[in-house]
Amino acid sequence: MSKTILIRHARVLVTMDDARREIADGALFIRDNVIEQVGSSAELPQDADEIIDATDHIVLPGLINTHHHMYQSLTRVIPEAQNVELFSWLTNLYPIWANLTPEMVRISTQTAMTELMLSGCTTSSDHLYIYPNGCKLDDSIEAAQQIGMRFHAARGSMSVGQSQGGLPPDRVVESEAAILKDTQRLIETYHDASRYAMQRIVVAPCSPFSVSRDLMRESATLARNYGVSLHTHLAENTNDVAYSREKFNMTPAEYAEDCGWVGHDVWHAHCVQLDDEGIYLFARTGTGIAHCPCSNMRLASGIAPIRKMIDAGVAVGLGVDGSASNDAAHLLAETRQAMLLQRVGFGPEAMSARQALEIATLGGAKVLNRDDIGALKPGMAADVVLFDLRQIAFAGALHDPVAALVFCTPANVATSIINGRIVVRDGHCTTVETGVLIEQHQRLAQELATAARHGG
Repeated sequence: MSKTILIRHARVLVTMDDARREIADGALFIRDNVIEQVGSSAELPQDADEIIDATDHIVLPGLINTHHHMYQSLTRVIPEAQNVELFSWLTNLYPIWANLTPEMVRISTQTAMTELMLSGCTTSSDHLYIYPNGCKLDDSIEAAQQIGMRFHAARGSMSVGQSQGGLPPDRVVESEAAILKDTQRLIETYHDASRYAMQRIVVAPCSPFSVSRDLMRESATLARNYGVSLHTHLAENTNDVAYSREKFNMTPAEYAEDCGWVGHDVWHAHCVQLDDEGIYLFARTGTGIAHCPCSNMRLASGIAPIRKMIDAGVAVGLGVDGSASNDAAHLLAETRQAMLLQRVGFGPEAMSARQALEIATLGGAKVLNRDDIGALKPGMAADVVLFDLRQIAFAGALHDPVAALVFCTPANVATSIINGRIVVRDGHCTTVETGVLIEQHQRLAQELATAARHGG
């Protein structure tokens, strides 16, 4: 039996449709997990199984997070990793992450997803690339299924340890045969290629400095044989570029192309130091980028030229990145930071509030190679978020409520709907006991830090 939800009387309903309509006194009618009608409140049906009064709320498509390492929420603000650049940050944290357990992966995934959902995110990718002590990507997938987030689970990997010239310790890398075999298993077990899929698998070797050229190429072949997407880190900082030039005698973009890592089914995280030739290559080939402004600032990696990328035709989405290089996973805050950072680097007109919101919705959908999320229009997945404008942070800012959502202090959602299911109601997550989750997470974070101090 179908279920219907009517959202009506929104102060503004931001559609992100082809005309970028913003509808005053807007309404939205959902049947099961699909948006059926969008328009003014007077135009739409007046009855539904559930009616949500959106008076004094702004309604918009669920935000899309295109890059994360959810397990890192266990290692926020680690002292020895607070004031260093990327490579030193990684080498300080690898020994701690080597003590991860399956329970830690499950709980940290749910913690990260709860934080994301409360910030307005309805779809997230996660890049898990370290698998000690029996950890599997299945642990993350099961956690996502329980909490109800739309999930692109990226099977990351590291195969080149320090003894082979890579960055990670040998004890946290895997054999390439095992990586490819497990990636194939995950695709065959979990990947859903259908429209409105809640779960997809991504092939995701970690980075040029932690896997071989052979693994990059074989991963691309595997992904394309199964029709799944590819994801990795690229050109994150100047050391990253220097490594690529020294090791491969290529720029990061040249190396990506050489390995078959360009195309509409590929997106790269960061690309802070992507050169102009790389930008034009990505634009020509439809290759996407996950922009992670807070992480890039935290690690002093630089300012990614997002305005130039978008003007060239590159697909750009937003990513909060791991909570050990951002220490937050608030996607609306990341949207605000993306706008502000472009202005710091390239002037006050480099990015508007609406352009930032478009990156966080439609941009993310394009990067994840999806055409069923990122906008509120008939036939799209019912991923909808509502923000209450009756907060002190918005006082005096309602001349333009849409811009206020980005310019003002980032708010949490009042209501979130994912795939037609209400997962946040009255500002509280309905699919997990948040207080219990936080207690579990704090205990496991302490255990992880203690194990590292004792050489576990």
